[in-house]
Amino acid sequence: MALVVFVFATVLMLEEGLRKTLVETGSADNVVITRRSAGTEVQSQIDREQAGIVENQPEVAYGVTGTRLASKETIVLISLKKRGSDKASNVLIRGVGEKGIELRPQVQIAEGRMFRPGSTEIIAGKSVAERYIGAGVGETLRFGQREWTVVGIMDAGKTGFDSEIWGDVDQLMQAFRRPVYSSVILKLNDPGFFSELKTRLENDPRLTVEAKRESVFYAEQSQLLANFIRYLGMILSIIFSVGAIIGAMITMYASVANRTTEIGTLRALGFRRNNILSAFLAEALMLGAVGGIAGLILASFMQFLTISTMNWQSFSELAFSFTLNLEIIVKSLGFALIMGFAGGFLPAAKASRLAIVDALRAA
Repeated sequence: MALVVFVFATVLMLEEGLRKTLVETGSADNVVITRRSAGTEVQSQIDREQAGIVENQPEVAYGVTGTRLASKETIVLISLKKRGSDKASNVLIRGVGEKGIELRPQVQIAEGRMFRPGSTEIIAGKSVAERYIGAGVGETLRFGQREWTVVGIMDAGKTGFDSEIWGDVDQLMQAFRRPVYSSVILKLNDPGFFSELKTRLENDPRLTVEAKRESVFYAEQSQLLANFIRYLGMILSIIFSVGAIIGAMITMYASVANRTTEIGTLRALGFRRNNILSAFLAEALMLGAVGGIAGLILASFMQFLTISTMNWQSFSELAFSFTLNLEIIVKSLGFALIMGFAGGFLPAAKASRLAIVDALRAA
């Protein structure tokens, strides 16, 4: 039963870790502008004229230097080899404007420094620097027919930006000969202005764009993969739980068989059938609770692991950790108790139906 709870809790932690990584990548007061119906930044294209109109909307906040808090960005996928392996995976390169890092307060330079605008310098996310050849500080990467020097490592607080490489947007667009941006990121004066901004932009005949809150935009990216993990995990948990219920049932039947005399004695002393039923059901529930706690303790160690998977929306590798929270603990213990109840009900019912004479005679 502990193994089943371990699998059940691990799946929930996996789903929560993925959701948390992508949802916390976005900020509630930031807005992502992409091409209408593009769905993702990879598929989106916004020309320079449209990007200029978007960043000059009255709801866009100003920074301390008096410039708009907007970042026109481009997305490119490259393939990099992993350290200690010949295997390669897609890594997302994000060209950001001068305000790109200011719009994401969760992103901090953990080592080295920020890249200089107009240069072939880049900074790598913490996860990318640890996992890929050439992504450490002082190392170089070759893509877009140029050599790019890694001058800094960014710690994005275990969000999706830890799995990206950032560079100057104009340099990256030149290197990859891209005439259009992928998205425009805006910071609003007030999050309450979002509906007004969205309506105006999406109804502007000069534009073919779609506006979403950044937190919603990244939450939608996690939906497809999270659903796959959830359904796969549920199927495995149901299959394993059948075995666990049968095991609990065998244990409880053995317990009833070994206590036939005690059951007869209790019935002779005046205990009713419901009392016997309740006693054995309580024992089955305790069995389930112990298994649930043991499974949760084992699952809690998974929090120390970081795994990576393909983000089906951007086709790049995304690193994230297992996340255990109170909701998962409650669900796992509830699942364990349900298995204990299901496995113990029939043996408890059998014990409660024993006749006093038959039970005492069995001794």
